[in-house]
Amino acid sequence: MSWLYLILAIIFETIATTLLKMSNGFSALLPSIGTIFGYICCFAFLSYALKTIDMGIAYAIWCAFGIILVSIIGMIFFQESVSFIKIASILLIVLGTVGLKLAN
Repeated sequence: MSWLYLILAIIFETIATTLLKMSNGFSALLPSIGTIFGYICCFAFLSYALKTIDMGIAYAIWCAFGIILVSIIGMIFFQESVSFIKIASILLIVLGTVGLKLAN
């Protein structure tokens, strides 16, 4: 069940971060409310996941998948730049996360 909580934390963090971009510095009401709600849910689910998953592993996975998903959303929906260095750097984050999990 803890892994499901971690997945939900990642999903809510991704949604909240996307809405944060859309909130335009908290000047748009609905995205701002969604951002706050998303982060509350995210941290609640992350806290449930941390009951049984090692903190270093959970946080690394949460961060890595958040970075990947937010980067993809930025590139697709907000026309953010895509470059070889950006993709390679994201892959290095994933590689480091896998390494942490395997070292456990």
